[in-house]
Amino acid sequence: MLQLAPGIRYFPDYLDLTEQAALVDEIRSIVAEAPLYIPAMPKTGKEMSVRMTNCGALGWVTDKERGYRYQAVHPVTQKPWPAIPSRLLTLWEKVGNYPLAPEACLVNFYAETAKMGLHQDRDEQNFSAPVVSVSLGDSCLFRFGGVQRSEKTQSIRLKSGDVIVLGDEGRLAFHGVDRIYPGTSTLLKTPGRINLTLRRVTAS
Repeated sequence: MLQLAPGIRYFPDYLDLTEQAALVDEIRSIVAEAPLYIPAMPKTGKEMSVRMTNCGALGWVTDKERGYRYQAVHPVTQKPWPAIPSRLLTLWEKVGNYPLAPEACLVNFYAETAKMGLHQDRDEQNFSAPVVSVSLGDSCLFRFGGVQRSEKTQSIRLKSGDVIVLGDEGRLAFHGVDRIYPGTSTLLKTPGRINLTLRRVTAS
């Protein structure tokens, strides 16, 4: 484990290839039940470059009309989200250092040209719980800073099987993905990256 910044912990190669492949199979089952969709920015309705879905009791969604929020059903199918796989719950227990289980797992799929601008994860009621992020597939350039957008940022190349934890003073750190490095992994059937983000939404 490496401490990248206060509250930001990095676990390189945390999942071996066998574990990564098993997790991808589980994600495929989740996507079959809760299909990937293209989210839109609040107010402007501009489409994001990632496709997403969720698993867990709650899922993070966004659209032009209602903005960022958590809800219990898929915005397209209107069905409840699938359960979070047990291997991800175990991961949370091992690296999260938090007594309550995650309620949401956001599944983002980055195609070769997809990005994610600098942002904070602050739509949760509970900021005492960490955010646990898992990388699968092609490597990416991950950028992170402090709790103010104006603070200096750093970048690190995340590869398949890496885990990042944003907790304590790093829980509200600004972070984003500047680019994908296509062809750096053969884990997925097509070029791209899957990012899984485990979150606790409520306080109890």
